[in-house]
Amino acid sequence: MPSEVRHQVDGGQAYPVFQLAGVLDAATAPSVRIGLLELLAGQPEAVVVDVRQLTVGDPAAVGVLREVARDAADWPDCHLVLTAGPDTAAWHDAGLPVWPVPEDAFAALGTPEPRHFLRTALEPVVGAARRSRELVTEACGRWELPGLAGPACIVVTEMVNNVVAHARTPMTVLLALRGEGVAVAVRDQSTYVPRFAGSPVPVTSYGGRGLLLIDSVARRWGSLVLGDGKVVWAVLDLPPSNHPATTLDRTEDLEPNHPATTRDRTEDLQPNHPARQVSGTGMAGQARG
Repeated sequence: MPSEVRHQVDGGQAYPVFQLAGVLDAATAPSVRIGLLELLAGQPEAVVVDVRQLTVGDPAAVGVLREVARDAADWPDCHLVLTAGPDTAAWHDAGLPVWPVPEDAFAALGTPEPRHFLRTALEPVVGAARRSRELVTEACGRWELPGLAGPACIVVTEMVNNVVAHARTPMTVLLALRGEGVAVAVRDQSTYVPRFAGSPVPVTSYGGRGLLLIDSVARRWGSLVLGDGKVVWAVLDLPPSNHPATTLDRTEDLEPNHPATTRDRTEDLQPNHPARQVSGTGMAGQARG
């Protein structure tokens, strides 16, 4: 009989709890991955994965949790922790912190910090990039970060224009103030991921410069493949004078939102090859010094 795994999300706790039940093996690990990435795309500060009702049918399949945590480390920069009941040792191969029950995990994570998000849904039409720039300008104004408005507008313009030109699906622009950086992301409904050659584009070529522009202003960038599309994201550094510690008291909480390949700069968002499951796929990431 084929194995199966079920999941549900309890969003009524201090941190969302991703509850799993069934058998975890090679056949069910992909569905665990997709469900967890979908939750992470909402950009929570942390997620508690409750595996107390989950049976490990294949010990190698536990690695899917470690892979998800790795792929989400840069975006959405979310902490993953496990609760496994009294037998926490069985889950040490996941490479994640493990507690017996969710209440223990909540206590270790502490009180959630105020989150600062802004998002908007756009259609793939002329004018979408302009609306995305208005959103960026609004966010940087609310967060008192005028120095990031220009670079973030460059990033979001290229991301949105590539959805309009290539994916041609509805999209959601996601902005977040996180620690010492601002994240700009665009979620669309295409499972094709961008490809970045890393070399200059000939002056005679048509297009192909979008990722070079993003690469020039972002500290890190990448993509996260979801069950119904992808998120392309970039993280921009705050100027020293705009460190969030001196600016957050007057900001307001914005609406929360949305998995992982990384690179430290960017690539043409032109769809050149089918997306692979992010567990071990996507664009290779490198850190910029």
